[in-house]
Amino acid sequence: MSTSHHDHAALPPPYLQEVSDGIFAYVQPDGSWFLNNTGFLVGRAGVVSIDTTSTERRTRAYLEAIASVTDRPVRLLVNTHHHGDHTHGNCLLPLATIVGHRLCREEVLRAPFPPPPTIFGTVDWGELRPAPPFVTFDDHLTVWVDELRVELHHLGTPAHTTNDVVAWIPERSVLFTGDLLFVGGTPFALMGSVAGWLQALERLRAFGATTLVPGHGPVSAPTAIDEVAAYLRFVQRTAAAGKAAGLTPLAVARETDLGEFASLTDPERLVGNLHRAYAELEGLPPGASIDTLAALRDMVAYNGGRPLTCLA
Repeated sequence: MSTSHHDHAALPPPYLQEVSDGIFAYVQPDGSWFLNNTGFLVGRAGVVSIDTTSTERRTRAYLEAIASVTDRPVRLLVNTHHHGDHTHGNCLLPLATIVGHRLCREEVLRAPFPPPPTIFGTVDWGELRPAPPFVTFDDHLTVWVDELRVELHHLGTPAHTTNDVVAWIPERSVLFTGDLLFVGGTPFALMGSVAGWLQALERLRAFGATTLVPGHGPVSAPTAIDEVAAYLRFVQRTAAAGKAAGLTPLAVARETDLGEFASLTDPERLVGNLHRAYAELEGLPPGASIDTLAALRDMVAYNGGRPLTCLA
């Protein structure tokens, strides 16, 4: 049994970090449940935003951060995937063109809103409504911020989700990875693929980026890719041993020593990751539909029966 994460009674405030001229990361500590990163690029005619945030209050704070840099409007909003911490605030940018993977649109429309309080407790989500991407693509799309090329890529396999997209700015060697990278937090593959994520990480490496803006955690160097890969291989080994022993994912998680990964926030994600790894051991293809609600309930059970700690 484990608590959801360490004691975070007083979270540091979100902060802006200019990672290259006119390119900003907006980082929300501590990066745990529904505390994601966003970012934006400032052009002469307007702003391109990479994701929004999980609640009305937090998205309005993000928009205020953009306004502290420029008075130009957000004209384009890119969603890196469908999860609510990256898309709930979409509706607060009604004049922006929302772009995402084709499956991102489908999943935003399918996802329950608000998230179930039995899983995440009571959260003040605010006055929000689903606003899915209305420009979609399957493989890649190029957008321009003045003369600066921004390449949007789906990496060809389910990973964190079925619809992960990265934003690559080759001229600046900056990569917005979405939730393909968690820095300081436990990766979460329940709605994607453990094996596929490892493949996607190899494609991340191939970009050769020097600056990576993860979906959660501080702006990082390429070594962050190795740390996520090590955790995912740990999940695969743990799943193989547990399944061979005839144990459920919850039972395996309760018996598992997290070792080098014990300091990561939200350790209960191991349970969801094992559910996905078990499905893959049973021959299901990456991203295949499984009972995610049952897995989330097992995560609550691992957490001592308490809803998962969400500080959004």
